[in-house]
Amino acid sequence: MAASQQFCSFFLDGMFFGVEVEKVQEVIRPQETTRVPLSPEVIGGLINLRGQIVTAVDLRKRLQLPERNAGNEPMNVVVRTEEGAVSLLVDEIGDVVEVEQQQFEPPPDTLHATTREMIRGAFKLNERLLLLLDTESVIKTG
Repeated sequence: MAASQQFCSFFLDGMFFGVEVEKVQEVIRPQETTRVPLSPEVIGGLINLRGQIVTAVDLRKRLQLPERNAGNEPMNVVVRTEEGAVSLLVDEIGDVVEVEQQQFEPPPDTLHATTREMIRGAFKLNERLLLLLDTESVIKTG
C-alpha cells in the first residue's frame, strides 16, 4: 500500500515547489509589507495578518533566483514553523497536489548548491517536477 502526501504548491521563476499541507496556515493575496531596517535582504518585510505581525521571507532572494519583475506582486504562503508563523513570498499559487511516496527522489543535481540545501527532495509528476521545500532550513538561515 503506497502512502500518499498532500502539498500546497506554488511557482517561483517557473519552478514548481511544494510545502506539506499540514504546515500551511493560509494562502493570501499580496499584502502591504513594512521593510525592516538593517534586516537581511531575504527578509521582504513584515505583514500585519489580522493583528499578528508576521515576517515575510522573499523566496526568490532566499533561493538566489532572479529578481521578480516590477509590478508583479508576490503572493503569501503563510506557514507554521517552530518560530511561529512566517510568510513565504512566492510568484504564483498552485493547487493542492497529492503524490505517492514512491515518486520521491533526492534533489536534482541541476539545482544551484544553495537552493539544493533547502530542497528535501523532488516528486516526478506527469507534467513537471515538484520540489519539496524544507521550510525550517529556509527560515533558520533566512
